[in-house]
Parts: sequence; structure tokens; C-alpha cells
Amino acid sequence: MSQPEPADTHPSTAADTTGPTDVCMPDSVAAGAFNHAILRVARLHRMLAGQLLRRVGLHPSQELVMMQLWDRGPQRQTDLVRLLGSDAATMTRTIRRLENAGFVRRHPSPTDKRVTIVEPTAASNALRKEVEQVWMDLETSVTDGMTPTQQAEAIEVLARIEEGLARATSHDT
Repeated sequence: MSQPEPADTHPSTAADTTGPTDVCMPDSVAAGAFNHAILRVARLHRMLAGQLLRRVGLHPSQELVMMQLWDRGPQRQTDLVRLLGSDAATMTRTIRRLENAGFVRRHPSPTDKRVTIVEPTAASNALRKEVEQVWMDLETSVTDGMTPTQQAEAIEVLARIEEGLARATSHDT
């Protein structure tokens, strides 16, 4: 009876290289190593953000809405869509969930009844320091082991990536 061949006896290919998390890149994405790295980092970042935010009763992206409201005061829902680069349907769901949790209140604008104003509640204001701490903990995890120079370089590279993606998406519309 033959034994199964050990996995490490297969010849290595460029696509088999592993990153810092020892995640093997599939052969089909070998030409898109950068894309694969971005997807892995984004997935882990969102997972950690979710874990940290759960402690304060929020889900990822809800803290961004709250930060806008805390810093800018009551906002039109359409302004939150624009400020956060969201779409109307997603923002409506997010606001509804925050309202159900008691963190925001919605009401019609006194000057235009078609406009919805969103404002933070006292309950969310009590949460602000905790959310800011979560945000700092996430930042610390992201930058762990990086020098200030490396952090600045990474921010610059990410800004260039964002610009390129924004250009590409604007051409598709």
C-alpha cells in the first residue's frame, strides 16, 4: 500500500511564496500579488476592528458615522453619505441600526421636510471615549513594529493606491 506523498516534496513555484502571515498565494493569483496582499490586510483589519468594536456595541463602519456626528454635530443623512463615501442604501441601514441601538436620533429638517437630520444621543456621547480608545488600539496594532518613517511611507503608498483606484472607478462610471 502506498503512502500519501508529503506536501513539502512538491517543487516550489513563485506562486507558492508566503507572506508574513504564512498564507500561501494560489497559483491563479500569482500575477496579482499586490491585490492578494491588499485583500488579506483589509480582511484582517476589518476582523480586528470588528472584535474591538464589539466591546462597545458597534460594528465596523458604525464608528465612522459616530465620529462624524461627534465632531461635526447633527448632519443631514445625505451629507454622511458624501463624507464617508458610502451609498444611500448602506447609510440608511447603518443609521437605522444605530438608532435601534440608541446611539443616534433621526428627525426631519425644520427647513426641508424631505431631509433627514441625524444626531448623536447622550448614550453615544457616553461611548465616545471608548470608541476613541478602540481606534487607538487598532492604530497600534496596525503600526506595531513600524518606525515613524515607515508609517509615513506606508500612508503615502496607501494614498497613491487610493488615488489610482479612485481614478479607475471614475472611468468605469
